[in-house]
Amino acid sequence: MNTHARPSDLPEPSLVPANGWHCTHIFYRIDRRQLRELTAEQKTLGLEQFEQALDPQAATATTRLQSFLISGHKADFAILMLDPDPLKIDGIHQRLLQSELGPALEPTYSFVSLTEISEYVPSPEQYAERLKAGGEDPSSPAFAAKVAAYEKRLPMMNAQRLTPELPNWPAMCFYPMNKSRVVGANWFTTPFSQRNAMMAEHAQSGMAFAGRVTQVVTVSVGMDDWEWGVTLWARCPDYLKDIVYKMRFDEASAKYAEFGPFYVGYQADAISIIKHCGLA
Repeated sequence: MNTHARPSDLPEPSLVPANGWHCTHIFYRIDRRQLRELTAEQKTLGLEQFEQALDPQAATATTRLQSFLISGHKADFAILMLDPDPLKIDGIHQRLLQSELGPALEPTYSFVSLTEISEYVPSPEQYAERLKAGGEDPSSPAFAAKVAAYEKRLPMMNAQRLTPELPNWPAMCFYPMNKSRVVGANWFTTPFSQRNAMMAEHAQSGMAFAGRVTQVVTVSVGMDDWEWGVTLWARCPDYLKDIVYKMRFDEASAKYAEFGPFYVGYQADAISIIKHCGLA
């Protein structure tokens, strides 16, 4: 008997996700002692390799690629990459390490995840129920218009969740998070209806920052030490502080969220990183 027979309805084995993209954040620190030991020739070639690796328009670039200067001692710079192929993402990391600058680049943290459509994104029918729960009259023309508008927006919003366009905004914040499992605040034993209501409240808090802050939430369950990663972009840094503070008061966050280290940075291309960090 062939115990490895594949049912005809299963997809072929692949590194490409059935839905969405791979996503990796990698943070680096510059080893100044190693940098000083490089010859002028090594440094010149290494800087060229550095620029090419971080060039979003290069043939080897991932589908989405951004780089950042990182504030504080946790790292000097970071790169964020999204692509259907995880090895294309890792290829950029490997090229940095194999470059002439490689001995002076120390990876300090990475986060591996996937894009997803959250189970708490409401269907048009669930959205209508939320409107009714909020006191809206289901027989009114305004109610019907809101539901129709949401149904029209939903495919575009889901596409942004799975294959996100990254904003060209200057300030960025990244942090990993879990949902609590402690007695009395176990997210995973809480009924879905309650979790859904809490996430609706959480989403409403975020909507108040539309046009000032945008986010990409990726799932890392089974892939990294934390369950989700949150990347925020803002038009100016204080909006990052404001949105995180406001959303901490939502029940989904105040009672059930556990947070990992926070990294804050500012979008910068390879040349800006080279100048700011004194690599040249």
